[in-house]
Amino acid sequence: MSVSNTATPRGAESGRGVAPDTVRYNREVPGLNEPVFDVSGLSIYYGDNKAVRDVNMKVGPRQITAMIGPSGCGKSTVLRTLNRMNDLIPGARVEGSVSYHGEDLYDPAVDPIEVRRRIGMVFQKPNPFPKSIYDNIAFGPRIKGVRSGLDDLVEESLTKAALWDEVKDKLKQSAFALSGGQQQRLCIARAIAVNPEVILMDEPCSALDPIATLKIEDLMYELADEFTIVIVTHNMQQAARVSDRTAFFTAGVDGNGDRFGSLVEYDETATIFSKPSDKRTEDYISGRFG
Repeated sequence: MSVSNTATPRGAESGRGVAPDTVRYNREVPGLNEPVFDVSGLSIYYGDNKAVRDVNMKVGPRQITAMIGPSGCGKSTVLRTLNRMNDLIPGARVEGSVSYHGEDLYDPAVDPIEVRRRIGMVFQKPNPFPKSIYDNIAFGPRIKGVRSGLDDLVEESLTKAALWDEVKDKLKQSAFALSGGQQQRLCIARAIAVNPEVILMDEPCSALDPIATLKIEDLMYELADEFTIVIVTHNMQQAARVSDRTAFFTAGVDGNGDRFGSLVEYDETATIFSKPSDKRTEDYISGRFG
């Protein structure tokens, strides 16, 4: 699927629905033959509550996968299983399989700290450390024992995050002096600095203005040449613009009245937004619910 980009100019969309021609078609969707993640029969519990049920999906290398759906459908919960962030929540546990290059991420022998080094995460709100711009980027490498070449590493990471030209003359200033959009790109650069393979992003633009959002979207698109990216977003236009594949989640209520999330449909983004196979997906994209 390699055709020219016929997307509507950014910001030109109106309403909840996403027209097919807003989907970005200017790069070929990578395959799933050798997936980075293979999620099979995944259910996630918080205590006795089965919050997410029976998720099955694969994520291929160097692609952008978007997770969309209404609030409370389990998108962020599933995202956090991919680097074991849910381990930090008391009472959280998983059933099923989450494999990373064929290795069970939840095998007792697997070090969760090493998992989070290889699979970095960028959160909803920018969370720079109370340090200088330079020290934010150098923090992770220093923890790993890197002592030489830090200047080059900081420059490389900030360049990849499209921030170097804006901060190269103020590396010793506090990261808190940056704008919100710059802080979020700083957090992306900080994740890149420890040389991960995967970057998870949990609504990375929800706290940003439209201009900063577009910069982050352009950055994601560029980073996908080198990194695998999985993003949770409430913005369907954003999913259509940046992702190669889209997973649509929805929420239900069981017989006890407990809310749970489930994966409805997962396919190439062009298919999800133009010819979804499940009516629930079509109804959500068209704004009939959610």
